[in-house]
Amino acid sequence: MEALWTKGACSVREIQETFPVKNRPAYTTVQTTVYRLEGKKALHCVKRISNANIFEAAISRKEAQRTLINDLLALLGGRAKLVMAHLVEADELTLKDIQEIEKSLRKQPRKDKSK
Repeated sequence: MEALWTKGACSVREIQETFPVKNRPAYTTVQTTVYRLEGKKALHCVKRISNANIFEAAISRKEAQRTLINDLLALLGGRAKLVMAHLVEADELTLKDIQEIEKSLRKQPRKDKSK
């Protein structure tokens, strides 16, 4: 997905070539992944040139991140506190991160938690 978000429409070969040579996956591995992502509607074929299909992302990076985070929260029973506690314990949150979170929270409409 990173290759498609960065470069735009690409063939399987072009996607494969974005990996470092030392750890580059086999063409068929990339091809399998691309077709699975197409099946999940994360990307789609935009044209065919000879035997090569050209794919582009069907979802944005932000949409993919949001889905991944929502899936993680679902796995944790919707408890965002666990994620936040881990980030604090792992020293992954900066003061700037916390200030941005506070700013976002102030913009959100208040939810009545007493129900």
